[in-house]
Amino acid sequence: MSNKAPLLNVDHGAWLQALRGITRATDERTLITSGLSSGGVGNSAPVVDYDTVPAVAAALVVANMNSIPLDWAARFSVGGVNMNFFIVKQLPVLPPEAYLEESRCGGSWVELVVPRVLELTYTGHELGGFASDLGYPGDQPFPWDDARRHRLQSELDAIFSHMYRLDRSDVEWILDAPPPSSSFPSLKQNEIRQFGEYRTRRYVLEAFDQLRRGEVPDLGEGSGGGGLSPGHPRVPREDGRNGT
Repeated sequence: MSNKAPLLNVDHGAWLQALRGITRATDERTLITSGLSSGGVGNSAPVVDYDTVPAVAAALVVANMNSIPLDWAARFSVGGVNMNFFIVKQLPVLPPEAYLEESRCGGSWVELVVPRVLELTYTGHELGGFASDLGYPGDQPFPWDDARRHRLQSELDAIFSHMYRLDRSDVEWILDAPPPSSSFPSLKQNEIRQFGEYRTRRYVLEAFDQLRRGEVPDLGEGSGGGGLSPGHPRVPREDGRNGT
């Protein structure tokens, strides 16, 4: 090692994506993936890297991996507490071309996914580089609002349910399988204690039905929903034009 080399070279616009390598039966979700500011990462948070269009690819993968349909599949694959690489590699992550297909409400799936990921991810200046790479024009992070974040995540869960071509009965089973089966018992029990209802189930099915009717999923305030904040990024299309 050269003593003339800088001790630390920090790129304040850099970012990482990592997944949690430890999971437990009591967790609400089995597979948890997130964007991180550039820095040291331990062995329990494996880093995901991308060869091309890293920001858009990261946004799509983080949304897919945090979706309820994929998490449901992951629960059948984990036998202990470790989310090993060989398990992650076998999970049914959607291919990139799937996001370019036309959605049920017009436009492509990527145009529905990326703006929601941006708002859920860019909640601190540390990830300003990620937001900029996605084309976000603002410099202020989105406020952390638990209720709104829940609604946006539920909209993404509904979007991915459609992308996996699930029927409504499939989504109902994944969210809340009848006894003696069990899907997300910790999530259900925690929400019943907090809200008096299994709110995720209601949100996801409502957004799923909106998409099935050809509507953009938007759980407006009246139903406990959110829609997108002003200034969300315009996602590049294949033809070079910008979509909303």
